[in-house]
Amino acid sequence: MDKDVSAGRTTSPLEHLGHLALGLTLLAFGLGHTEVIDGVGAAAAVTLATYVGGVALFVAGLLAFRDRDAFTGTAFAALGALWFTWGVSADARVSANAAGLFLLLFALVALTLTAGASGSALTRATYALMFVALLLIAVARFGGSEGLAQVGGWFAAGGGLLAWYGATASLANWPAVLPGRPAGRGVTAAG
Repeated sequence: MDKDVSAGRTTSPLEHLGHLALGLTLLAFGLGHTEVIDGVGAAAAVTLATYVGGVALFVAGLLAFRDRDAFTGTAFAALGALWFTWGVSADARVSANAAGLFLLLFALVALTLTAGASGSALTRATYALMFVALLLIAVARFGGSEGLAQVGGWFAAGGGLLAWYGATASLANWPAVLPGRPAGRGVTAAG
């Protein structure tokens, strides 16, 4: 029984794979930006971002398109492109403004995914946290603020944990949503 309780629909194996890949990549990217682990910066996530976040997500997106799942295909293919591009261009010499623009553009993609997510609240929250993280890190690149990049890293790590938990909860049949509030007096099932 792998039901997404909030949406009442079955979660596909591609969604499990995609959310695990996104969760691990976003968590590594975020923790690297927080610099909470000594000697581990954002560049430490490059290999993971290239292959797990980039290739695995992109392939999962293409397979979702094949299964006629437009939202999942769009989300995973776009995010796969983001992580692959970020990973392979990590050693390139670009200006802080160019890096900020790249992150800002993909923050807009994350915002679109947040608005378009009709699945679980965990999925919507993951994309929302990713949007905030990319926006903060983009602004940090434009302004040269390491502190703001660290705050963005915490948002990315939180989004990564949500994506990971959502995939794990679905696979393990754990609760993926909070239980509904009980109806008060005078409230009927119809309204």
